[in-house]
Amino acid sequence: MSAPATTTATFEQDVLTADGPVLVDFWAEWCGPCRMVSPVLDQIQAENADKITIVKLNVDENPDLAMKYQITSIPAMKVFNKGEVETTIIGAKPKQALEQDLAAYLK
Repeated sequence: MSAPATTTATFEQDVLTADGPVLVDFWAEWCGPCRMVSPVLDQIQAENADKITIVKLNVDENPDLAMKYQITSIPAMKVFNKGEVETTIIGAKPKQALEQDLAAYLK
């Protein structure tokens, strides 16, 4: 199961007003490292569905949000909680490293 997409139109509902933490994966179709990290995020979501929600945001299709959240390199992941960015992760990482970065949310 792959993470659902969010867009400018659905971002507030999907992320800002969601119950619990939401990891937004800022990515683009042409980004090789983004494609490498995507199945890892899908695994983390499948194993922790009750703890964190993961959604994907295509920066090419939603440049306003990429600019608003100062996305200068991808993949970039931001964890939102109660509408605020709590954690930022930059770059593709192996599953263990991502789980370490997200440890506070996966307890």
